[in-house]
Amino acid sequence: MRRETALAAGAVGVVLLAVVAAVLAPGALADPSEERPVRPGPVTIADMDISAGDVTGDTVALNVTTRLSHRGPPARNVSLRVQAVDTESGLVETARTVSVGNLSAEREVAVPTTLTVEREGGYRIHAVVYRDGERIDSGARELRGLEALQPPYARSDVRFASADALPPVSFSVAEAEGNRTTLAVQSALTNGGDEQPEDLRVTVTLRQADSNIVANRTSVQVGSIRPGRTETVETRLTVPAGYNYYIDAVLWKDGVVIDSARGAANLDPTETISVNETRREVELEVGDFTRGEGADGDRPVPEGTGMPTASGGSGFGVGVALVAVVAAALLARRKRQ
Repeated sequence: MRRETALAAGAVGVVLLAVVAAVLAPGALADPSEERPVRPGPVTIADMDISAGDVTGDTVALNVTTRLSHRGPPARNVSLRVQAVDTESGLVETARTVSVGNLSAEREVAVPTTLTVEREGGYRIHAVVYRDGERIDSGARELRGLEALQPPYARSDVRFASADALPPVSFSVAEAEGNRTTLAVQSALTNGGDEQPEDLRVTVTLRQADSNIVANRTSVQVGSIRPGRTETVETRLTVPAGYNYYIDAVLWKDGVVIDSARGAANLDPTETISVNETRREVELEVGDFTRGEGADGDRPVPEGTGMPTASGGSGFGVGVALVAVVAAALLARRKRQ
């Protein structure tokens, strides 16, 4: 009987302790269903789109659209920093910080920024998202071959022909008299666009191969070239006989160099020259989007749940006291048996 009495007294003591705790510290037995401050929802970089804006002779404006994905409870004071890093030097070319504000709905938000960089080489476009000044996610995309982007004044679909059977520059001897030779130089041009430009001209320069001295130069207007057609422009130049020459042909549009080509004329029977040039087409390349790692490893938090603050306390709950009473009663019953 003494043992049963002791157990019953212990159970009563637990209940009294719970009541006293409820009176002295109301938060200790707070109802867990009550609304409490929750941890801010995660904000991640879902994707990044880049397009070319204004293009000048030296620079290009990159329109960067970063898509932020928000899930869970509201996230306040969100900002985005976007910077262009030179892939060769590793130096930051330019950077911009945009305030996104507060995000409450579970959705994606497009954040546009514009970065102006030099029109050459390549860049790594790096984006970092912050929440209350804390870095929580990052992502990047690479660009290469920006020199392929041409300003409006230098754009033309007419180029020197590049077919193997049709060299861009060729020549024939039109006349030879004494120590002078007249060359008929042909330049093959192809219109690869849909328009029919009229303001084109070709300059042809003959340079003596050994001294690089200009022996003769002339300019000829290009006639109308229909879309998809190839035409040959011919001009004649007289130079001293017995020498070898480089033929430099340059295509101009309203004072701007559009394209160039080079050929060789061997007029010295004892020595020949050749044009050994490797032409590589430069194209703009955009790398795949890569995600960084969030600083705090955020994960979506279900609605209505969250991490309690220090002021709320963890709490025992009324259930703890009831469990203690039931456990004491079961133990007393077991001892009787």
